[in-house]
Amino acid sequence: MSLADYLANNYLTADTKPAKITKRKKRKDGAQPGLIIADDDALGWFAKATANDEDDAPLNVNAHSAEFRKSRKNNWQILGSTAPSSADQATTDAIIASATAENQSRMLEDEDAPVVEDTGPQMESGAHAGLQTSEQVTAQLKLKQEAEHKRFLAEGMERSGKGSETIYRDASGRIINVAMKRAEARKKADEEAAKVIVQTEAQKGDVQRVEREKRKEALKEAKFMPVARYADDAELNEELKEKHRWNDPAAQFLPKPKKGKSVTGKPLYAGPSMPNRYGIWPGHKWDGVDRGNGFEKEYFAAKNRRRDLKELDYAWQLDE
Repeated sequence: MSLADYLANNYLTADTKPAKITKRKKRKDGAQPGLIIADDDALGWFAKATANDEDDAPLNVNAHSAEFRKSRKNNWQILGSTAPSSADQATTDAIIASATAENQSRMLEDEDAPVVEDTGPQMESGAHAGLQTSEQVTAQLKLKQEAEHKRFLAEGMERSGKGSETIYRDASGRIINVAMKRAEARKKADEEAAKVIVQTEAQKGDVQRVEREKRKEALKEAKFMPVARYADDAELNEELKEKHRWNDPAAQFLPKPKKGKSVTGKPLYAGPSMPNRYGIWPGHKWDGVDRGNGFEKEYFAAKNRRRDLKELDYAWQLDE
């Protein structure tokens, strides 16, 4: 015996051929050989079981069998409770009709709105968390807006702050009292107007102010005076006597007014002074020095010269 045979017989084993695994069982004995064409897509009651089907396949029942056609017995069975009475049926129909009407009204309000399922946590914007479509998010936001609008209408304008006064704050954040600020601004404006009035009055003379007050008093007294005033009116005569006329020939018969005080009640200068075109006498503190530019003197000289020439011209006309 050779070495190769010895090793093969004692140490080597031959590989056995594995059995072939088939998906379908072999044909039964006695099957007719040949080509069989079967429609695997056939469905319904007419699908017949073939010889290649497995043993555990469900059994198909032919509904068009003669026994089924010959059967005249009603095989339908009633499940659940018995049929309701007429009163119960009417109540049920009314409930169903009301529910149908409510659903139709809701569909008419927003027919195209997608169905929003109230599931999952809701965010502050009104949308639910999680994976959603854009239509669902839009519908959820719209529902949130409608709810807020209804709440706003229910609370009223007082809660919303519409029509209330605006709150103003300074740079530090403190609330500014608008009424107080307005009062302060009004008070400041009144003070400014009073200052302007005082300055305007200060620019006027004392005599003008006294004369204005006299005119006011005269208008008040004129309310009670008669329309016609005659020569025997005492008030009219006293008023005419108080008027001073430089060319009045009868002025010497009237008592001369005191020159010690002015119209405003202040004392006057008692010594001689240069006249002026306004007839204003110097005050009692004047030192007697004329500090003018000589205009008043030239004014009166020109006035007297014009009057003298007029009188001289009249006299020459009389001589001719």
